[in-house]
Amino acid sequence: MSSVYSEKDEKPEFWFNLKTLKVEVGPKSAATYRVGPFATAAEAASALTLLRKRSEGWEREESED
Repeated sequence: MSSVYSEKDEKPEFWFNLKTLKVEVGPKSAATYRVGPFATAAEAASALTLLRKRSEGWEREESED
C-alpha cells in the first residue's frame, strides 16, 4: 500500500472502501463508498466489524425506548 502523504504530513488517514472491501490511504474513492477516517490501517480493516457493533447498539437503544 503506497502512501499519498509526504514525510512532512503529520499522520496519514486510513479509509475502508465498502465497494472494493480494501483499505485506502487517504480519501481516494468517492465518499459514498468509504468509511473513516481511521488512525491505522488495522482499524480501517476492521471497519465492517465496528459498523456492525454500532448498528447492533443503536438497534438495542431504539428497542429500549
